[in-house]
Amino acid sequence: MLVKICGITSEGDAMLALGLGANALGFIFAPSPRQVSVRAVQQIVDRLPRGEAMTVGVFRDELPDRVVEIVNTLGLRAAQLHGHETAEQTRWVAERVPFTIRALPAGHVEIARAVSHGASVVLVDSASPGSGRVFDWRLAEGVVDPGRLIVSGGLHAGNVADAVAHLHPFGVDVCSGVEAEPGRKDPHKLRAFVVAARQAALSAGIGDDEAASSDTGGDDGPFDWQEEA
Repeated sequence: MLVKICGITSEGDAMLALGLGANALGFIFAPSPRQVSVRAVQQIVDRLPRGEAMTVGVFRDELPDRVVEIVNTLGLRAAQLHGHETAEQTRWVAERVPFTIRALPAGHVEIARAVSHGASVVLVDSASPGSGRVFDWRLAEGVVDPGRLIVSGGLHAGNVADAVAHLHPFGVDVCSGVEAEPGRKDPHKLRAFVVAARQAALSAGIGDDEAASSDTGGDDGPFDWQEEA
């Protein structure tokens, strides 16, 4: 199962997330307390272990050609479209990058059609992305194949297992739920989230989660989208 840690702003947090078992990292290029520059992401990505993670550029209402340019220039493995992108724009981007995530708020009429618009997977979020609010998971039932669903919106270590058990998704996505403050991850929250997600995936029979059975559940560790105004 994909465990995506979004809002990465530093090499330290990127390495921490990977070291604790996450397999996807999100870098926000849209206006946000967690926004990062292209140059900063390039420096982080260049130092990541090759092939260790899906690196995702998160965009909101950006020009499609700019999305493609950034993703391919930095060598990112996915583009996440988190705004009002049209079906045509989504398809245009999807034809030019390795993997496309279309993010939509729960209940949006386009969720069921997002895959036909070219998205590899659909990320279902709360109505206010980055607010840390949980949406009614029933809104994600049956509207997209669970194998193409990423659940986001208000997830944290205390509820991610319920989300996985309820929806059996392709992946889960967290940002504020593992932060010490906007843009800086909390090692203990991050560890707890990854362990809970991995164990829930194992219980649900999602993938081959060796990480879930590893000894990563203790408090001791190896290391000491924004709500719109």
